[in-house]
Amino acid sequence: MGRCELLVKCRGAGVLPKSTCHQAAGVGGAGSAWGWAHISLHSGLGAGGTGLLTGRLKRQRSGSGAEGVSRVMAVRAGGHNQAEMNGLKEKVLTLDTMNACVKRVEYAVRGPIVLRALELEQELRQVLALCVHPGLLNSPDFPEDAKRRAESILQACGGHSLGAYSNSSGIQPIREHVAQYIQRRDGGIPADPNNIFLSTGASDAIVTVLKLLVAGEGRCRTGVLIPIPQYPLYSAALAELNAVQVDYYLDEDRAWALDVAELRRALCQARGHCRPRALCIINPGNPTGQVQTRECIEAVIRFAFEERLFLMADEVYQDNVYAEGSQFHSFKKVLMEMGPPYSTQQELASFHSVSKGYMGECGLRGGYVEVVNMDPAVQQQMQKLMSVRLCPPLPGQVVLDIVVSPPEPSDPSFTQFQAEKQAVLAELAAKAKLTEQVFNEVPGIRCNPVQGAMYSFPRIQLPPRAIHRAKELGLAPDMFFCLRLLEETGICVVPGSGFGQREGTYHFRMTILPAMEKLRPLLEKLSQFHAKFTREYS
Repeated sequence: MGRCELLVKCRGAGVLPKSTCHQAAGVGGAGSAWGWAHISLHSGLGAGGTGLLTGRLKRQRSGSGAEGVSRVMAVRAGGHNQAEMNGLKEKVLTLDTMNACVKRVEYAVRGPIVLRALELEQELRQVLALCVHPGLLNSPDFPEDAKRRAESILQACGGHSLGAYSNSSGIQPIREHVAQYIQRRDGGIPADPNNIFLSTGASDAIVTVLKLLVAGEGRCRTGVLIPIPQYPLYSAALAELNAVQVDYYLDEDRAWALDVAELRRALCQARGHCRPRALCIINPGNPTGQVQTRECIEAVIRFAFEERLFLMADEVYQDNVYAEGSQFHSFKKVLMEMGPPYSTQQELASFHSVSKGYMGECGLRGGYVEVVNMDPAVQQQMQKLMSVRLCPPLPGQVVLDIVVSPPEPSDPSFTQFQAEKQAVLAELAAKAKLTEQVFNEVPGIRCNPVQGAMYSFPRIQLPPRAIHRAKELGLAPDMFFCLRLLEETGICVVPGSGFGQREGTYHFRMTILPAMEKLRPLLEKLSQFHAKFTREYS
């Protein structure tokens, strides 16, 4: 992506249009005076992570950043039933009559992050273009290995076209390629294509598995253990499904480590009011960026086995590991190497996606889930549940096939593919280190090492007067800080309260995706704002 210009009608004194405020801040639109805003959006900066947005606002009335934050709260006030006042029949579906579970859903980010256009797109785009428009197979502008791949995929499609439905669990040869990928990744441990289901990104597969798990009422309602901080997909899905969210806290003082003693505390406490049935692990972590050690994974598997918990391993950032001494270990590999009874009895679902890693094709919605030791009858029910949605989008399946089965050394595209992949990952590693370094030089900000994934999750100290002011506005303190940051600098980060955090601590999530030449000044500008904010409320 390059740079795009938007001319929008918006309220308020900030540089963002109202719709962008909704997405970036997770609150209502700001302001009371309409005006026109000219917004310039730069590559790699989006509402899902960190953005530096610059704009010129022609407005009828201006205001300070604090006033802009105050105006944000105005839209939360309710109004009279307009239909009733006009003598019309009341609607069947209203906020009072709608599904209460949906109203409990909260989502701190828009979904998959808006990734900048990394250089590694040509191979993916070439094959996808050939599949979408087979006439290009005769063009000399495409390498032969890309043509062979496209022809192979089209042969497996109904009617030899991406416009046809596939099997509900995905195109069979692509599922076989996923199985081969998992086997290579895990050092030769076999993977069965029949245990692999392609999905509309990893999110869709995660929700499907949760649907299978959720049951019961009252004290028998299903409880699901999720890490805090967590990716808001989990809390949102559990609220929608009317399941019980069981929080276990990662240890910030130990670089967000997972402690089995904390798992046991959360489990024992939850059994008093629900029936815990599943344990979710995000590795590498989002938003915390930690990478679990093999010893930790073994301990988690033993714990889940002893406590009869279904394991859900969110491993979508498995290609993003940067810290020296850190290494990705899949739960499937560790489980199998532990041997019986774990390898033969412990139930596991592991998830991967094309939205993350070095490819970042989040808009094409491709992913998969592999199930291990699932009851065959339940697996049939899972197949039925997926068939209700007919099939995952075929373009996403195509991209997944390219990701799990990249060019071979003998292919014309191999050299370019390897060079671009390594360049992307090396740049991310450098930006992860820079982010940690700059933040830890700032009084009042502490940042753990970004071992993996695509985010930092620094802890910030906020003055008591700022906390008090936030409460007056009905905002979480870190939401107040992030809104002021947005209003005054144009930098968009996501408050830690949207991911969960220990009481009395405050954080924000920031992506490391912006280009290096933009990232350093962005970090410095954010640090300077924190110092100014601290002085203002001290």
